[in-house]
Amino acid sequence: MKKQSKEQMGVCSWSLQATGPRDLAEKVNTLGLKKVQLGLVPHRDDPGAWDGVQDVLAESGIEIASGMFSTIGEDYTTPATIRKTGGVVLDKYWEENQQLAAKAAAAAGAMGLETVTVHAGFLPHTPQAPDFDRLSRRVLTLSEIFGEKGVSLLLETGQESAETLIVFLEEVQKRGGNGIAVNFDPANMILYDMDDPIAALRLLVPHVRQVHVKDAKRPPAKDQWGEEVVVGTGEVDWVAFVGILAEAGFEGGYIFEREMGDDRIGDIAQGMKALAAAMTEVNG
Repeated sequence: MKKQSKEQMGVCSWSLQATGPRDLAEKVNTLGLKKVQLGLVPHRDDPGAWDGVQDVLAESGIEIASGMFSTIGEDYTTPATIRKTGGVVLDKYWEENQQLAAKAAAAAGAMGLETVTVHAGFLPHTPQAPDFDRLSRRVLTLSEIFGEKGVSLLLETGQESAETLIVFLEEVQKRGGNGIAVNFDPANMILYDMDDPIAALRLLVPHVRQVHVKDAKRPPAKDQWGEEVVVGTGEVDWVAFVGILAEAGFEGGYIFEREMGDDRIGDIAQGMKALAAAMTEVNG
C-alpha cells in the first residue's frame, strides 16, 4: 500500500476558465496546487494551450502533469448527441481530427509530457460489433501520432462500462496499442449512468495512470444527464476510491475537474478538503 498525498493533486486548466497563462498560474496558486492538466486544443470554451504557458507556470513552480486532446465535432447537448458525435466516431471530422492530433502531439512532445487524455467515444461492447474495427483503428492511429512524440494516450472513462473498456483495451493492445492506458473519471460513470465507479475502478486499476477528481449524482431518467456536483457532495465514495488506488500503489495525479458552477475555485477548494480527508482516513 502506498500513501496518497496532497502533492498528487492538480487541476484541469479548462476548469479554471483562465484568460491566459498568468491568469491560469494565479488561479492554480490560489488553490495551493502545483500540478495542471493542460488543454492542448480548444475544449468547452477553453482556448487550449497558449504560447509560453509552460514557462509562466514554471515560474510559479507549477508542473504540467499531462495534456488533454479533444476532438472536433463533439456535441454534449444530451447523452444522445454525444453518443453520436463523441471522440473519434464521426467520419466527417476524422481527417481534421488527425491533423489536430498531430499539432497537439507536437505541443505535448515539446513540453516533455508523458501522457495525454482523450475521449474515444462510445465504444462497441465486443470485438464482433460492426464499429469495433473502425474505432479501434482510429484509436490506434491517435496512439501512434502521440507515440511518435514519446507521449502515451490515456482513454477517459465514462461512456462505457469497465468491462467494455477492458475488452477494448485488450483487443487494441493485441493490435499494437501497448502504450494506451486509462484516465479514470468516477463522475462520468454516474453522469452517463454507465457503471458503479468503485466497482469499475477495482477492475480497471491496473490500467489507470491518472484520475479525474469529480463528483456527480445520477440522472433522474434515462437519456438525461446526471448532475455534476462539488466533490464530497455526490455519489462517489472517496474513501473507497482512494483506498483502491493506495492498495494498487498508485503514484499518478488526482486532477480536479469542475465543469459546472460559477465559483470554480471555491468548489475545487472545498473538494480538495474532502479528498484530503479521504486520504487521511485511508493512510491511517
